[in-house]
Amino acid sequence: MLEFLNDNLISAITPVLLIFAGLFFSFKLKFFYIRHPVKIIRSMLTRQKKDGISPFRAVTLALAGTLGVGNIAGVASSIAIGGFGSVFWMWISALVAMVLKYAEITLAISHRRTDFSTGEHHGGASYYIYDHFAANGKKRFGKALAICFALLCIINAITMGCVIQSNAVSTSFEGVMNIRPWMIGAVVALLSVIVISGNAKWISSFSEKTVPIMTVGYILLSVAVLAARRELIGDAFAAIFKDAFNIRSAAGGAVGFGISRALKAGTMRGLMSNEAGCGTAPTAHAAADTDSPAKQGFWGIFEVFIDTILLCTLTALVIIISALDGSAGILSYSENPMMMTIKAYSSVLGGWSEYFMAISVLLFAFATMICWAHYGKESILYITKNRAFTAAYILIYCLFIFIGALTAPKLAWLAADLALGIMTIINLAVLFLMSDEVRCETDKFFNQNGRKH
Repeated sequence: MLEFLNDNLISAITPVLLIFAGLFFSFKLKFFYIRHPVKIIRSMLTRQKKDGISPFRAVTLALAGTLGVGNIAGVASSIAIGGFGSVFWMWISALVAMVLKYAEITLAISHRRTDFSTGEHHGGASYYIYDHFAANGKKRFGKALAICFALLCIINAITMGCVIQSNAVSTSFEGVMNIRPWMIGAVVALLSVIVISGNAKWISSFSEKTVPIMTVGYILLSVAVLAARRELIGDAFAAIFKDAFNIRSAAGGAVGFGISRALKAGTMRGLMSNEAGCGTAPTAHAAADTDSPAKQGFWGIFEVFIDTILLCTLTALVIIISALDGSAGILSYSENPMMMTIKAYSSVLGGWSEYFMAISVLLFAFATMICWAHYGKESILYITKNRAFTAAYILIYCLFIFIGALTAPKLAWLAADLALGIMTIINLAVLFLMSDEVRCETDKFFNQNGRKH
């Protein structure tokens, strides 16, 4: 049932909506992110408040949620499902989704709440969903839709943010080091309880220290592979573009099967990686101490670039180059995307890189689990202020970390795709309705900074 809904409804609607919404906001905001890159970068580098969670720390928390299995197993899964051409559609979805992430983060800052007893900010899609409908005399509908979104976020936290990440870690360690999955699951679950039990400031402090190191290390490893097989880089790009527009004939004269398959796989895995448009990352950004909603929104553009345009592309090129080389039989691992990626690196760099990759998977996945646990906690907090529910959620979340290490995640992938797709549809609809507010905040920033938008 979940597979049918994903294949025939969610994955068919979501790519079209993302591209349309991205183009809509790009024109509405006059392509500001292309027209004023220097001003945007300068504003991102400007030091702001010293207390609370800094804008950069909020970004690393959001990146912790995106730089995970989506960059490793997600890319391999996309290629296994949709072919090399899925990478092209991953790029397209990222380019048009940049402005969507900007829009949702801007709204999250504008509509967040502050707990004056602790000084912490709380916000996200649920808050601006409710505020929009409440302002238009539809409080009950707004509350119901906001709670529905929060529940979907909790489901996604347990599936994509928990089970899938944990399974990726156990799979990589079992495949590389022959360590039993239950041992990995138990250790990761225990560590998660310790970190997740902290507040947003503690969690963001963890991500601020780990995310930059993980990112740089993964980039260096990828560049080493590409440098060793540099003669195949041109062929890899050619394979991506050729496969992206490869129209295969199908029974009944159906057209575009190759395109649609690559488009669905690339867009859904790109969305799972960078989260742009689905309304999850605003939860992390809402905690930032910033003096401008638009200024914090600029960091969302940066996130999508780092996550999809840079890291996912590096992973994809390594896999495709190894596949074109043919010596490692990479495509034979299509049923195990994590090992497909690991073998792609080790086929060029040797066995030592498998250990490096396994550790990288652990760090990426653990950071993602911590971030998504925070998203789930914030969703619980939106639904109820009863701390007993938050404590129960933490225990359930860590239990699923252990379960995820032991079980195949196919059902989790299906549930995550479905929940993420529905969240994206709800969030994009509300972004359309609130687009004028996003434009006003954008104009306010550029007008205050000496240039009319």
